[in-house]
Amino acid sequence: MIFIAVKVFELSATERKIIHSIQDLVKRNNIDNIARTEAYLRYFQENQEIKWSFLAHMVSRNAGWNMCDLEGKWFPKVISKHERDVLFQTYEKANWLIFQDAFPQLLLYQYSTKNKEAMFHLLPFFHVSKFMEQEWKYYWHSKDHVRILIALIINEQNMIQKPVIDNPFYRKSVFRTSLFSFQDWFHYSCVLLPTIHGELFGASVSGFRFVDKRIDLGKRLAAILFHKNLYPYFYEFAKKTIHTGSRDDYEQYLYDYPRSKTTPLRESFPVINHSDERFKDWSKLKKIKPKWFSHTIHHRHPVVITKWFKGKQKTLHKAILMKEMFVRKLHFHKREEEMMED
Repeated sequence: MIFIAVKVFELSATERKIIHSIQDLVKRNNIDNIARTEAYLRYFQENQEIKWSFLAHMVSRNAGWNMCDLEGKWFPKVISKHERDVLFQTYEKANWLIFQDAFPQLLLYQYSTKNKEAMFHLLPFFHVSKFMEQEWKYYWHSKDHVRILIALIINEQNMIQKPVIDNPFYRKSVFRTSLFSFQDWFHYSCVLLPTIHGELFGASVSGFRFVDKRIDLGKRLAAILFHKNLYPYFYEFAKKTIHTGSRDDYEQYLYDYPRSKTTPLRESFPVINHSDERFKDWSKLKKIKPKWFSHTIHHRHPVVITKWFKGKQKTLHKAILMKEMFVRKLHFHKREEEMMED
């Protein structure tokens, strides 16, 4: 254990027990995308005032679907095994880091409510930013549910910037590739919020590499997810639909749409053992922008995206088939030339 702020010998037996309990819970629930997604939902069901946990659950579902797509019917046709492995590592690393950072915060809040005593002085033992330590202390007294939701969005997007987005390996292998630029430009990387009634809601972002854009996306998604007229449908989907990572999780509810039947995540990918790296507190290196806390939401596109999604998928599949045919023709002509030379 690293000694930060509060020395371990100054902690009570109860505090030490809580720290070890949280460390164990985080480790057991951060095994893979399936475990994380389920943990976020269980937490929300017990602490519905912490809305970020439900937002994290729905975004984590999308991460699982995107992971499974890499081994589905379409992407292996045009993306090499090495490229698919790197994309999987990128999704997995970002989501592992977010859970590793956020879940101890959620659990400490839960312990605080049970004990009726704020325990946020223990956050440094989990390497949580000073920014979030202050936000949790403020929330404990203010009960400003919207602010803590936005604060968690701000924190997690800033927290992954250096280890994932700006990481030289991921920057070169993922974020500066033509494939990523294509998805970014045409909004194919859309976060879906399904219902069991065959409707898809959601939002997309271009400029994913930039913190401001991702924070804005998080706030737009939250505005849709917790809209009083829509929230019951999303929660109904989450409760009734087991998360497998397969697109079939929501495609089973779509009308007039062929089910892709992608293989469930745990049948597609192994468990990844992550190194528990430590990074400098982002909030000590960067100035907090007031606009990050703005409640003003601008939905640039319709939030009901069922028809849009179906159209985009058809276009994407046609493009993949055309590229596959082009590659086959190239190979055919190359073989002809080689035979003529022989």
